[in-house]
Amino acid sequence: MDTFTLAATSFIICLSLILTGKKGKLHMSFAGLCAAVFIWQSVVFLRDFFDTYFLMILENLALLAIAPLILRFFRHLTRNKSFVLRGVVIIFFMVSITGIFSLLTKLSEWPYLNFVILSYLLIVLVFCYVSLWSYVKKLPPSTEKKRLGYLLVACPVALLLICLDFLPRLGYSFPPISGLVWAALLYLVLLVIAYPQLNELHDFFARALVIFISTISGAIIFYFVALFFSPSTPSFTSVIMASFLIVISLTPLKMILKKVFSYFYPDSKDVFTSLYEFDEKLEKEKAFMLAEMAPVLAHEIRNPLGSIKGAAQYLKSEAASEEQKNLLDVIIEESNRLNTVVHQFMDYARPYKLNFKAQNVNVIIQKAISILAANKLAENINIVRELNHDLPNADVDEQQFLQVILNIALNGIEAMPQGGTLTFRTSNIDTGPEGAITITIRDTGSGIDKEEIKNIFKPFYTTKKRGAGLGLAICQKIIKEHSGFIRVKSIPGQGTVFFIKLRAAL
Repeated sequence: MDTFTLAATSFIICLSLILTGKKGKLHMSFAGLCAAVFIWQSVVFLRDFFDTYFLMILENLALLAIAPLILRFFRHLTRNKSFVLRGVVIIFFMVSITGIFSLLTKLSEWPYLNFVILSYLLIVLVFCYVSLWSYVKKLPPSTEKKRLGYLLVACPVALLLICLDFLPRLGYSFPPISGLVWAALLYLVLLVIAYPQLNELHDFFARALVIFISTISGAIIFYFVALFFSPSTPSFTSVIMASFLIVISLTPLKMILKKVFSYFYPDSKDVFTSLYEFDEKLEKEKAFMLAEMAPVLAHEIRNPLGSIKGAAQYLKSEAASEEQKNLLDVIIEESNRLNTVVHQFMDYARPYKLNFKAQNVNVIIQKAISILAANKLAENINIVRELNHDLPNADVDEQQFLQVILNIALNGIEAMPQGGTLTFRTSNIDTGPEGAITITIRDTGSGIDKEEIKNIFKPFYTTKKRGAGLGLAICQKIIKEHSGFIRVKSIPGQGTVFFIKLRAAL
């Protein structure tokens, strides 16, 4: 089962790289290496049932083919800037060809031939590891250096785990795991070369943890089902390996079926969309439609609105009575209000690229307080600052984040028409290597009812007589695009508190 796991894993990885259309030299060289490993382990698996001379020759042929394929892959992995140059690959390729031809002679009957070939393969692996170490050492601090550094650490760890397979020879009872370890190492290499968006160690661990939990969950379910319905249950190790193969083969299998179904049923585009993903998919489609519709709608409203306002202003200058002027003032005022609604709608609907910059959030809050102090609405408001001066920087877009602070603060001021206290507080949260910061904005106003709190972040929901209901929806959108979250607590008659959490800058 251990051998079968490695064979199946290498085949699945090879198939995944081919199906995803990654035709780069690095990806294709790794796909070729995985194909050779698949052939080698398939032959080893078959030899447990049919120990023939032909299979023994085929196993040695696969091993000899793996050596130059490993060198070719590492040459592309190190961008041809290490010891693994093209000439070195050609030399080892010729050595492997010579070895293949020797298998057609009486030398193939030599009892130590397999040991010599495995030693040759080990020399190639050590040479590639030293070359990779030398290459990574020369790299400047970068994402590539970090990712390849993870691979440098994983290789000796895998070697130590593989050594556990020698414990039974020393009298210890331990199931073989070398195939599973090699399979995990191949999968790690796949993550390193095929998914550049994974650049932190916790990203790799998170990916591995998802696979691990899925594997264990599947194995437990299968094991207990077999326990209830079968008189003899398989070993838990076999079930674990089978579950692991099923988990990692789901994606390529889904891709194959998707290609087949798209050919025979081109209109069934959502057949592979999970029922749990439909809501998320619909939200993305609605956001896309809104972004497409917003500029057109704004254009169609603003043009006649400008004409209405211009005509009202002209008529006001020609109006004879005070009553007519008051009516025209209403038209102008409502035109301005509608224009503000259109502007807020555009802010909410249109996609925009944030200009992130590591900076102190306290500075932005101080700027917001200065703007609020100049507002007539804040004349009876006592503004309190409780800012942590040891706050780490955060990656924020200053203008967008300033808009969030002002929107929330102005809502709080409007909730205190008779005056009150508006408190700004910042604090540092130690959540490991990254850390986070929180911003709280508290008012002592009329508060929000429990039923209304559920809806305050929904677009166009408002309890104000003349509000558009987009302010807090825009705030939530901006905070989400900062990879943070915003929530609110309120007690009617006592006040409201908004909590904003952001990740600290690395």
